[in-house]
Amino acid sequence: MTSQETVTVPAYLVGHIKVLDQTAWQDYVTGVAKSLIPFSAEVVFRGQRHAVLAGEHDKELTVVIRFASQAQLQEWFDSAAYQDLVPLRERAAEVTIISYDA
Repeated sequence: MTSQETVTVPAYLVGHIKVLDQTAWQDYVTGVAKSLIPFSAEVVFRGQRHAVLAGEHDKELTVVIRFASQAQLQEWFDSAAYQDLVPLRERAAEVTIISYDA
């Protein structure tokens, strides 16, 4: 690799979720799936909390989505397709969204 080449590392979005309205939540999940398609993002994991083994955590669901880069993750997050879903998300659940580098 030359000094002018850059390395792109995958980025992960982690969402911790406490559902307030199941019907609205399902509509949000469907909308997010559609919004991810142009970004070639992949849902790596979606699951329900089994146990908190240390510390405190009040969310019941977790989702992990992989993007090719932080730039791509941010582009998706800022996209009109996703931002149009934000009011639905806020009505449907309490959600904490965090991004991580791999």
